Amino acid sequence: MSTKAVRSILEARLASWAAARSPALRVAYENTPFTPAAGETYLRAFLLPADTLSADLAGAHRGYRGVFQVSIVRPINGGPGPSLDIAAELNQQFPVNGRYTSGAVTVQVLTPASAAPALADESSYTVPVSFQYRADVI
Repeated sequence: MSTKAVRSILEARLASWAAARSPALRVAYENTPFTPAAGETYLRAFLLPADTLSADLAGAHRGYRGVFQVSIVRPINGGPGPSLDIAAELNQQFPVNGRYTSGAVTVQVLTPASAAPALADESSYTVPVSFQYRADVI
């Protein structure tokens, strides 16, 4: 199943960038233990797959579509600027029409990485950033 491959490709690119930036950012992945440190800025990665398509009469084609979301989680009361700076960096790391390959699967970014409205609670300020992707496998 290529949804797993799509996740692996996108998460690997995110992890590489997050570890290399200064300061480095840790990434919390779906269904994986993660405990943030007090006052830490970190990322939360989500793959939101849509229905798988098949666009040929033989049924050999599989089209994987969906949304990759990276939530930027910062301490509350720091203003939106730092989160939006990280969102701009994510947009550079996943440019429109960017293609990333592993084995037989190539994932293409379809839309710019866009920040959604922030979510705030007592201790954190979270800015979700997402883009649409596609991967076609025959």
